[in-house]
Amino acid sequence: MTLPGSPSLLAQFRRFCLLALCATLLAACGQPKPSFKNVDISGATEFGKDFALLDPSGKTRTLADFKGKAVVMFFGYTHCPDVCPTTMAELKAVMDKLGPDADKVQVLFVTVDPERDTGALLGQYVPAFDARFLGLRPADEVGLKKVTKDFKVFYAKVPGTSPNNYTVDHSAGSYVFDTNGQLRLFLRHGQGPDPIAHDLKLLLS
Repeated sequence: MTLPGSPSLLAQFRRFCLLALCATLLAACGQPKPSFKNVDISGATEFGKDFALLDPSGKTRTLADFKGKAVVMFFGYTHCPDVCPTTMAELKAVMDKLGPDADKVQVLFVTVDPERDTGALLGQYVPAFDARFLGLRPADEVGLKKVTKDFKVFYAKVPGTSPNNYTVDHSAGSYVFDTNGQLRLFLRHGQGPDPIAHDLKLLLS
């Protein structure tokens, strides 16, 4: 029974919940935002939610397969003469700088040239940079258009001297997901390994 002029237990509980909520919000506001060297795209919801791609053995892989790891996702192709091997070598250097934390990072190389980049070829090319790196490919042209649209990746075939001798112009940056599968960063091409290693350490901390 409630005494006249005193707050009810329900009112006291509501007041407690309100105060707890305010304290939580104030604590969250007081937390410093991570000082990333690369482009912070945390909270992006209009793209890059997930993917369904084939690994070299033909198994379908999705983002859920790598939960618990930070995922670096780069789009390229094995016949690329410059940007792709440079990026992969840079990511290898990043792994070296991370030391033991490198085992908490998964680098994915997604081909924009599945016509030539078979599973067997990806299985040779990608791990040549680091045995932990994994090559992925769309199952067909429809899958390629979907994943590149989902991640806002540009690609365009440039004809060469023969039907099979062509290059592919494509976006050069990489995406990074945190250990919970949330899209967090866009990595600029050609910056060297130090800024990338710095940002990955922040995500893993």
